[in-house]
Amino acid sequence: MDDLIKIPEGNPKTIKVNFMKRFSFIAILALLVLGLLPSCQPKEEPQEPAKAVNVIYLIGDGMALPQVYAAMLASGDEMTFSQFPYIGVVDTRSASNDITDSAAGGTALASDHRTKNGMVGMNPDSIPVKTVLEALKEQGKETGIVVSCYVTHATPAVFYAKEPKRSNYENIALQLAETDNVNLIIGGGRKHFNQREDSLNLIERMENELGWKVYDTLADIDETCKKYAVLANDDHMPKAAERGDFLPRAVKTALRTLDSAANGFFLMVEGSQIDFACHANDSTWMMDEMLDFDYAVQVALDYAKEKGNTLVVVTADHETGGLTFPDKQGNYTNVSFAYSSGSHTSLPVLVYAYGPGAELFTGWMQNKGIKAKIMNACGLENISDSIVENPKRFKAVKKNLDSNPNN
Repeated sequence: MDDLIKIPEGNPKTIKVNFMKRFSFIAILALLVLGLLPSCQPKEEPQEPAKAVNVIYLIGDGMALPQVYAAMLASGDEMTFSQFPYIGVVDTRSASNDITDSAAGGTALASDHRTKNGMVGMNPDSIPVKTVLEALKEQGKETGIVVSCYVTHATPAVFYAKEPKRSNYENIALQLAETDNVNLIIGGGRKHFNQREDSLNLIERMENELGWKVYDTLADIDETCKKYAVLANDDHMPKAAERGDFLPRAVKTALRTLDSAANGFFLMVEGSQIDFACHANDSTWMMDEMLDFDYAVQVALDYAKEKGNTLVVVTADHETGGLTFPDKQGNYTNVSFAYSSGSHTSLPVLVYAYGPGAELFTGWMQNKGIKAKIMNACGLENISDSIVENPKRFKAVKKNLDSNPNN
């Protein structure tokens, strides 16, 4: 620096000009260096997106957008579904039919495989498939199932059982009793455990040999127990109008138990009787079931918002009833609920997601693609069970619209 500001001999004006040029150059250079310094700092690495520790997977059996919107219209209120930031569309077809049943639909939602109608937890070739519940159990997560039907009914059964016929309830009950993959299960269907054709009292065996605690009510449960079943009715649970808040209370009970799981948990909840009501084309019953399921969804969503580490996914296995909202007077003001079927339809359903990984659940997807999205949301590779499915699918027979609808 000394040689830059040394005063040389010569004309003082020339000296001053040279000094000012050098000073200006130094000042500008300093400003440039200072301006560039921030870009020389090490860049922060982009943070990995948060991974879900817990998963709550809610299935409204028979529930598509018409059922959700019907409940909104009838109640005059927004449903919990409007709180979900990510929504997608799910193709509900099975491996054998354009119109699925709950066994095939549930198997696809639980695994990476479509199967034939009536089959539980198997691919079309009767080979058992791995479900998301089983895959997450292998990762050390605790698991639970809460339903308002038999615990042996198609949708809950697909998560833990492997059976070629969904109606083999006693075989499914035996598989539930003997599984190590389920920590808690709540619902109906007690008769499949203690009123069996083989005279086996599975409840006694579950308690005496298989490590379960079995209850017949939600009251007085030891929620610290790591393996329990609540078989709250011999048959399906009563209708929503009669059973009260059983489903949301059961979800709260399950969450209190699973909350202490060291490696997180997976909980499947089914609003089972939306389907029953739509089979019966009973709008009042359907509305009660939708509001009841919405309450259960709100319980799950409140938990997820509080914890911050929980993915909530809500979808359906299929639509039931072909529900529409025509205005019979044609004046665009009066809405009536109209059913076009007493069975399932091929309508796509929606999927709603909240929490870590929720952004994966957008766009059009196949029902058998949801398991992989849940695994990925948990930061886990969806390792396939290496079963190759037969891509052949039978086409549904399309009726001529002018033909007799009773044919």
